[in-house]
Amino acid sequence: MTLINRIFYFFVKWFFFICLKIYNRMSVEWKAPLPERNVIVIVNHCSNLDPAVMGAIFPRRLRYLAKEELFGPRIFGGMIRALGAIPVRTQDSQSAGTALRTFLNLLNDGENVLVFPEGGRSLDGKLQPLEGGAALIAMKSGAPVVPVFITGTFQAMPPGAKWIKPVKISVLLGEAIDTLPYIQEGKEGRARLLERFEKTLISLEGEISGESAA
Repeated sequence: MTLINRIFYFFVKWFFFICLKIYNRMSVEWKAPLPERNVIVIVNHCSNLDPAVMGAIFPRRLRYLAKEELFGPRIFGGMIRALGAIPVRTQDSQSAGTALRTFLNLLNDGENVLVFPEGGRSLDGKLQPLEGGAALIAMKSGAPVVPVFITGTFQAMPPGAKWIKPVKISVLLGEAIDTLPYIQEGKEGRARLLERFEKTLISLEGEISGESAA
């Protein structure tokens, strides 16, 4: 990033962080430190607010694919672009080949990437079955995977909503998953890695939901 882009990135990042912290009483918990190298972040997805939350709380810039319609409003589009969003046409965002090539190129360049393994937003706020894309990206790149679960964004800004409600948002970041042992197992390893992703996100969901209820 250029110096101007870096300054704008940090301005946007802290703007979102402060707003979410005050307006949505956002809490963030880390279960383990980040690996030193670049990572893949997988997170449940039920709101357009999720990428902004991750961009605000993650200590490194995250790159992710976003539908080009989200870039229509000039101010909002510029802000999410600063946080790492890459605009793609809807048909391209649904193409597994396009997404795979984009993410692998970013990882090869040393970037950290954000992937929504459910393949789209949940319409009821609950974790949906995972698609195989995130596991394939991890197997092809060898990058460690940081699992994350967010609660509150569905209630704060469900699909179709134009305004954010002052609902509490909580973020729980799990321990990074080493992908190398799964790569050595080949095709069977990919299936086991996807199963590991799903079990880990379900575990994080139960943990963060229990904390919210306490």
